Amino acid sequence: MDGKEETEELTWNRETVPKVLKIVSTRLSQKDLISLLLVSPWLYRTLVSYPSLWLIISLRETKNVGNRVMAALSLPRYRHVKEINLEFAKNIDDSHLEIIQNKCADSLQNLESLNLNACQSISDNGIKYITKVCPKLKVFNIYWNVRFADTGIEYLVKRCKHIIHLNLSGCKNISDKSLKLVSDNYPKLEFLNLTRCLKLTDSGLQLILRGCSSLQNLNLYALSGLSDVTYKNLSLLSHLKDLDLCGAQNLSDEGLSSIAKCKGLVSLNLTWCVRVTDAGIIAIAQGCPSLEYLSLYGIVGVTDKSLEALSTSCSHKLTTLDVNGCIGIKRRSRDELLKLFPNLKCFKVHS
Repeated sequence: MDGKEETEELTWNRETVPKVLKIVSTRLSQKDLISLLLVSPWLYRTLVSYPSLWLIISLRETKNVGNRVMAALSLPRYRHVKEINLEFAKNIDDSHLEIIQNKCADSLQNLESLNLNACQSISDNGIKYITKVCPKLKVFNIYWNVRFADTGIEYLVKRCKHIIHLNLSGCKNISDKSLKLVSDNYPKLEFLNLTRCLKLTDSGLQLILRGCSSLQNLNLYALSGLSDVTYKNLSLLSHLKDLDLCGAQNLSDEGLSSIAKCKGLVSLNLTWCVRVTDAGIIAIAQGCPSLEYLSLYGIVGVTDKSLEALSTSCSHKLTTLDVNGCIGIKRRSRDELLKLFPNLKCFKVHS
């Protein structure tokens, strides 16, 4: 290579490569970015010089993730990481989180989101370690973990004061004690998923409804033991937008009429709410004009009267309506449906 070619290559590496990477790097996956680091020293230096590219560590569905996340946090480029996603990752347990607490604490001071969904080898002890070094945590997901219980919630509320998003779906060993801790410490909570947390009772939910009035998204899927006492008090959540009551076997029309006071409701799942009739759905239609998604799957007590009420009040917002199994609602053509609901994109009806 002569002098001219060397000069051109140097100019290319110094000027063109950084310009191109600045445009395309934000659209690349983390895996692709890491691969590019190995291509050349110029690429490495350029990519590492953009701190905004290294705010996320995503090792979702990855094996040997305990060692890999420790190795990542030891690298200077991850010193300001804001999000760590280890959902369904393999081979991470409490011992890894203890080492992270002891050796990588500085890298977690700005962490805002931690996803430990289905990391089933992590227990309350692991939560004790990791929460100690995440003072700015806002989003915490620990779906499907039976080793996480009330003690883990105690560590969370003690160390992480800014939680607004909490996913406890499938954590079957948390009790009303956890709900009291959450309601006492997180008045600004916006998202709460309690799917299949079967030890919870009306008493615990009452604490949440009174203490977490900022809730916008509440998932009570498959909590069939709750009574109408809880459902009637859902009206306390004036900011509620998304509510999942799938399997709420004790929800009555009276309870649904109270829920209708949540005027900003956008999504409502009433799948298998078998006590509900037209009276409850008509109340929802009249009270929730912003409704975009509604599932009435499996409710045999609703008829065309519900459809007519929804058409009158929600026709310009509703995009998804599931009436599969609602034998009282007659079959309609696509054109007939669009006359009732002009913006409907998905309509599911019984065969």
